Amino acid sequence: MLAAATVYGFRDAGAPSPVLDLLLPLAVLAVAVPLSRHRPGAAVVLVNGVCALGLADAATPANAQVLSLAVLSYLLGARVAEARGPLLMLVGCLTVDVMMCAVLRVQPVWWFYTLAVLPAALLLPWLAGRYVRGRRELVREGWQLAHRLEERQHLVAERARLAERADIAADMHDSLGHALSLVALRAGALELSPDLTDRDRADLAELRGTIVDAVEHLRETVAVLHDAPDPTPASDPAPNRETGATAAGPAHDTLEDLVARAVAFGVPVRWERHGTAPTLSPLVERGLYRIVQEALTNALKHAPGGAIRLRITHRTDRTHVTVVNDAPTGAAMAAEGPAEGPAKEPTAGIGGRGLTGLRERVTVLGGTLRTGPHEGGFRVTAELPHQVTSRPRQRGARPASSSAARSPESAGRLAVVRGAARRRYAAAIAAPVVAAAFFVPAAVLLAWQLTTSALPPSRFDELTPGRPRAELTPLLPDRAYPYPPDHARSAPRPPGTTCEFYRSGRDLLDEVDLYRLCWSGDRLVAKDTVPMHEGSRRTIGEGVGRPAPGEDEPAP
Repeated sequence: MLAAATVYGFRDAGAPSPVLDLLLPLAVLAVAVPLSRHRPGAAVVLVNGVCALGLADAATPANAQVLSLAVLSYLLGARVAEARGPLLMLVGCLTVDVMMCAVLRVQPVWWFYTLAVLPAALLLPWLAGRYVRGRRELVREGWQLAHRLEERQHLVAERARLAERADIAADMHDSLGHALSLVALRAGALELSPDLTDRDRADLAELRGTIVDAVEHLRETVAVLHDAPDPTPASDPAPNRETGATAAGPAHDTLEDLVARAVAFGVPVRWERHGTAPTLSPLVERGLYRIVQEALTNALKHAPGGAIRLRITHRTDRTHVTVVNDAPTGAAMAAEGPAEGPAKEPTAGIGGRGLTGLRERVTVLGGTLRTGPHEGGFRVTAELPHQVTSRPRQRGARPASSSAARSPESAGRLAVVRGAARRRYAAAIAAPVVAAAFFVPAAVLLAWQLTTSALPPSRFDELTPGRPRAELTPLLPDRAYPYPPDHARSAPRPPGTTCEFYRSGRDLLDEVDLYRLCWSGDRLVAKDTVPMHEGSRRTIGEGVGRPAPGEDEPAP
């Protein structure tokens, strides 16, 4: 693509040199493009050298290598993470370009090209490349962090599920073990019945031994389930200061006792119960107790001071529980410090299994659990059957925990990359604005000076030496050209005259011929054309009474 642009620029040029304008740029591109993969800075320096050689062109400073310079500058920003080295290299390239202009003593258009177009081709693409690189790094770091958080989230959820299963196993031990003990006791009483034969007594003794072995096996299984590496498992009866109950609760604690104890501790709880209280399975009753207990605990932890509404509705075969807490009050928020807001779901992390454990318990019991923000606060809604029903679990399904604790190292790394991307984004926006604020006024001023000092050839032909300025003013531009070349300034002029220069065209990037008008006082003495290149000067007229060859003598 860059070679095609070079060939097109060569064909479009007026009188190009095949060696300097075609073969040399193509050879430089053949080296610079592969070199940019491993040494992008060296590739930029090579192409900038070709652009600097273009400043020696007497026709125009522009060439097709500016596109190549912009592309390689972009690749430099996208492939090099360091900023100081490439920036010094770009400043060095601009210094070389400016020195080339100073050595060649070029015209103002060349200076404008060197101070506006070349810096834009070097700096702006480099900043764009750095921004793209920063965004790419941010996305990569973000995906890596998300992957680590997802793995940690799954581990936390799995740990909470196993711990909750251990709690459920303990509840099964409490209920099933008690029932089995009663059966064993009944079997022992039947052994003493006088109506039984010896064989019947042997069978009952064997049955009682089997039941005792089953109870022992159940206790061993529960003990194994509770033997977890977590130093603070959810089944540990650690006191809860908000509700006044242990994590597992008293053995014969009821919902009324739980709410009464919370009210006694100053918790603003309003609760109501609808329907006739049914006979619940011990596991369902225990699950109902844990749902209310966990909801009260989370409300006090994440929305202190907010009102709590508890509603229990008993239907035909299911019980519906809703716990809603309002947003924390101002005083409570000030006392607790800045909070993340009540609408944020409580964390189900290590030491706070919370809603993950509740969801697992409710799922095992055959019910449903829904949690989420509600009217500025938070709502926990559960529906449990009166008797335990089995629910098939989807194979490979993983419960989504409400949130996962971020690793300090990954979070810090993401913050560093995000900050670097923001700085690159700000630089990519600020640099063009600063460049525009510096170069646009200069470009507008230069364009205004060049266009308002242009004298069309038709009007130049109407200017007759010997006429006063007052008659010629309507034919002259608003102002003279302020940047005539040295050979035009030093050209011979009629004695005692003052000469002014005007451009013969309005082309801004092309060096056109200059018209020179020499005045003696307010009268035009001579006019001639100064070619673009230093050489002979064609005289149109020299002084009043001294017409140029081929012209009639002007009227006195």
